[in-house]
Amino acid sequence: MPRLTRRSVSRYTLGAVSATPCPKESRRAKKERAQRILAALEQHYPGAASELAHRNPFELLVATVLSAQATDASVNKATPALFARYPDAHALAQATPEEVAPFIRSIGLYRSKARNLVALAQKLVEKHGGEVPQDKQALMRLPGVGWKTATVVLGAAFGVPGIAVDTHLTRLSRRLCFSQAKDPEQIGAELESYFPREKWVFTHHALILHGRYVCTARKPACERCPIYAYCPSKGAW
Repeated sequence: MPRLTRRSVSRYTLGAVSATPCPKESRRAKKERAQRILAALEQHYPGAASELAHRNPFELLVATVLSAQATDASVNKATPALFARYPDAHALAQATPEEVAPFIRSIGLYRSKARNLVALAQKLVEKHGGEVPQDKQALMRLPGVGWKTATVVLGAAFGVPGIAVDTHLTRLSRRLCFSQAKDPEQIGAELESYFPREKWVFTHHALILHGRYVCTARKPACERCPIYAYCPSKGAW
């Protein structure tokens, strides 16, 4: 394959328009490579799961909404006090955004997220008896919930197969030459076409961990990458 230059690496690493140069590879070859990557991920991240602290689907939904444009660590620092005060949708639905905001002040966009959380809880009570629905379209009709959040919650809380795409999966899908798309839903669909359905939830969590701690944006740790042998971008750094 063409060797990546420092310029091209930095551009696609930061999500620029340019795509990662990838070798010609048949769909069958990509699926076989995906199987080898999956085996390595299962060995390296056997217990891969969400790093958002939660005890039930409601807490996961709230934490995932809060995690937009924020780190999981910052969310995990804020949610214990938030959940102690508002343990379920019924309690949160009675609050005002002004009452919720101080609990999440350390998280980016906390004012708009406070409004969304209260409105979300009210919808859960009005439409779903306070329970988190297990239907993607119903979830996406909730304030602050988009395709990614719905896919994450369905997978982590209910085991519904799906690969949600964040910045880490966008980056890795390009570096691994599984997708050059920009749209998260399209990237997710392409990843799902290469990995077995029963492993989609694991694949999502494992790739997030890999992108967060190994294949980082600016300086991937290729020397300790468990899937280095199967990466078309190896040698670019």
